[in-house]
Amino acid sequence: MAGTSAGYRARGAVGLPELHFHDLRHTGNTMAAAQGASLKELMERMGHSSPRAALIYQHATRERDQKIAAGMGRLFAEAKKASTSKPGTAPKRSGTQRARCPARAW
Repeated sequence: MAGTSAGYRARGAVGLPELHFHDLRHTGNTMAAAQGASLKELMERMGHSSPRAALIYQHATRERDQKIAAGMGRLFAEAKKASTSKPGTAPKRSGTQRARCPARAW
């Protein structure tokens, strides 16, 4: 589309005369990554044989970051609930806490 007469006409018809084919490819694959496509899936979609080129499309987006943070929050809440589910028991110490203060009463 980028260097052809048909490409110029099509871009003009949609009001995007500066649009390049690669812009569409980049946008589509960035959107696929934002929807959770794995590195392997992006490589397959784009025909890349190495992860390096596919990594370009895995931009960190604010929306994706919020989803990741919310998911991590749910996991933390579930783990906390599971560790204190028995009445009258103290939360279990993490391995890091035990290593730093082995004799400390938690």
